[in-house]
Amino acid sequence: MDPFVVVVLSLSCLLLLSLWKQSSKRGKLPPGPTPLPIVGNLLQIDVKDITKSLTNFSKVYGPVFTLHFGLERTVVLHGYEVVKEALIDRGDEFSGRGHFPVAERANRGYGVIFSNGNRWKEIRRFSLMTLRNFGMGKRSIEDRVQEEARCLLEELRKTEASPCDPTFILGCAPCNVICSIIFQKRFDYKDQQFLNLMERLNESTKILSTPWIQICNSFPPFIDYFPGTHNKLLKNIALTKSFILEKVKEHQESVDINNPRDFIDCFLIKMKKEEHNQQSEFTIENLVHTAFDLFGAGTETTSTTLRYALLLLLKHPEVTAKVQEEIEHVVGRNRSPCTQDRSHMPYTDAVVHEVQRYIDLIPTNLPHAVTSDVQFRNYLIPKGTTILTSLTSVLHDNKEFPNPEKFDPHHFLDEGGNFKKSNYFMPFSTGKRICAGEGLARMELFLFLTSILQNFNLKPLVDPKDLDTTPVVNGFASVPPFYQLCFIPI
Repeated sequence: MDPFVVVVLSLSCLLLLSLWKQSSKRGKLPPGPTPLPIVGNLLQIDVKDITKSLTNFSKVYGPVFTLHFGLERTVVLHGYEVVKEALIDRGDEFSGRGHFPVAERANRGYGVIFSNGNRWKEIRRFSLMTLRNFGMGKRSIEDRVQEEARCLLEELRKTEASPCDPTFILGCAPCNVICSIIFQKRFDYKDQQFLNLMERLNESTKILSTPWIQICNSFPPFIDYFPGTHNKLLKNIALTKSFILEKVKEHQESVDINNPRDFIDCFLIKMKKEEHNQQSEFTIENLVHTAFDLFGAGTETTSTTLRYALLLLLKHPEVTAKVQEEIEHVVGRNRSPCTQDRSHMPYTDAVVHEVQRYIDLIPTNLPHAVTSDVQFRNYLIPKGTTILTSLTSVLHDNKEFPNPEKFDPHHFLDEGGNFKKSNYFMPFSTGKRICAGEGLARMELFLFLTSILQNFNLKPLVDPKDLDTTPVVNGFASVPPFYQLCFIPI
């Protein structure tokens, strides 16, 4: 058959499929802009700033509306009330993982982040239990974080107060903490293999946040047949998984069933116990992908938050001064900060919370999906429909946080200067799919930031008012702009 005829027929089939999918059950779905064949609503969405587009749509269609990303039908939840109702009040029904084609190409449904059904439940339960047994939120993990904080400070001293880009230094610390949990190993900050891992993670986060990835997710055939940065992303993921697989093979030769050293050992022991269970989810594939999920999620999100935090502290020296005053009063100079200090340091705690709220690290969350046909606010959402939850609409709610576009620690302080909790604080998402490493991340952010400010003054290279804190990309993640600073020893 003539290739041209094949192309025309293929496009015609896609057009008919698009029209059929968009019309089926349309009357029962939440309202939304009329989609075009094949492209859906993509021409009406600013792929460089999806959050802004979602806010504009919500003003027209309300807090629950339907968008079509290419052929993919997506229901968007915008605002605290609907996000809470779906992810918390009806958590089981909204606990599926929605379509994320680029990630699906890399993970193939394995691991803890992009898996579904029984596999997700078993792997998540095991991962949470194992992290807890290794002290997440307890003393042993705190010891690891404090040890890494000392290494971080030593590395910062080596800059000798000269201008430096903090990206890799701030990435190494949380990466080493998660490496100690997964591999029972920390790396020297100059280790080339370690630096390669860090570079791939950093590059992958930037690629994930580009408009091109949104296009690939909307038109999955692009992933397999078109050139583009998605190929670099998939290559980075494959290389990191190869590194993890090497570590797994090393562990297989030395694992002691009575003395597990780390997450990999615990998983291998579980595999051994279930070796006669044909339906077991504890396989080498799931081990590698779960370790990768923990490694990636436990490194880049925390390091990006730390990098953004220092930029905001440079921009607001009056905030930095108040934090250092509180550190001096509560911790002093003769010991390292510990997690117990946080309850006595309301202003510092408020600053850490405000950093996470303000930067809005993962604006549209990872996609969810409904696990059955769901009747939600007089609409019928069919089983498997992808659900996009706008965390921006929660973290930047102007009723809960007056002037939400302004960095202001008083968003988390009451009139007496005491720390004030907020149900709207959802940087780790919420509900059944809340980040498994939330406790670890919160501990790291507090201990790393207080340790740095206990030992160094932060000096910008330009006038603070000239510092730009606008993210350079704002897709999957909000990535801070490049900057340099000097760490001046106190």
